Amino acid sequence: MIRRRELLLGWVLADQARRVPGSILVHEHILVDFIGADQIRPGRYDPDEVFRIARPKLEELRPFGCRRLLECTPQFLGRDPRLLARLADATGIEIWTNTGIYGAARHRYVPAFAREETAEQLARRWIEEVRRGVEGVRPRFIKTGVSGAPLDEIDKKLIRAAGLTSLETGLTIASHTDGGGPAALEQLDLLGTLGVAPGKFVWVHAQNEKDHAWHERLARAGAWVEFDGIRERSLDWHLTCVRRMAAAGLLDKVLVSQDAGWYHVGEPGGGTFRSYTYIYTHFVPALPDDWAERLLVANPRQAFGE
Repeated sequence: MIRRRELLLGWVLADQARRVPGSILVHEHILVDFIGADQIRPGRYDPDEVFRIARPKLEELRPFGCRRLLECTPQFLGRDPRLLARLADATGIEIWTNTGIYGAARHRYVPAFAREETAEQLARRWIEEVRRGVEGVRPRFIKTGVSGAPLDEIDKKLIRAAGLTSLETGLTIASHTDGGGPAALEQLDLLGTLGVAPGKFVWVHAQNEKDHAWHERLARAGAWVEFDGIRERSLDWHLTCVRRMAAAGLLDKVLVSQDAGWYHVGEPGGGTFRSYTYIYTHFVPALPDDWAERLLVANPRQAFGE
């Protein structure tokens, strides 16, 4: 009886939902380990258990036309390219992994070597990962993060390293940005001094900035403005952000995603794994028909490539 109810609910949601063929989710997670760079180690989770839990969540995406998911968990936070490749093969959903180091959360996930090495040395590490692959998987974007504005020296170093890596590899930088518009602008300016094109920078978590003027300012400067974390309690705000950008003629610089998932290492059974389908069942249906292809197909391809 419970299974039948679940199926009926699925049919109702599918009726309300919007299928977007070739769509790309630019900011999601499959596994995250928040223990910290100084304690993370192999064996803290069972990959087979994560595979068993994550696979049906990814398979739910297929009827909605999802082609690709960018898995934004960086190294020292639980990045597992081998697991991602296995899930991609099993589900038919492309899953992209990343290179880079995450400086947000007061540098809890910055390992000792990254505190000591120069930006140039860190960039060489990340460039080698792109060229050689990680466990047989080539990173397809750069994931980093900063703790706020003004940027401290570690944050500046990580952004410089990301910029140097981007110049060498052509990969786009997605930066978790605490500090709102001022921190986003400082990163964009720093990258500009290196010669990195503004379109190679994605302001991640832009929805946390409540002043729409900052969203417009960064977009007009050429950066990508990403409103992620879409879920029930934030739906109205996310819709407002996107509509404001459209009214300003800036919809072509907007990215959207859910920051959903994931298997929580250290929690019983991996904790609560949030579905990836809400964007199709609730967010996209609330927008004009022609916006779905722009936000979930055209913009992600332009931002991150094929």
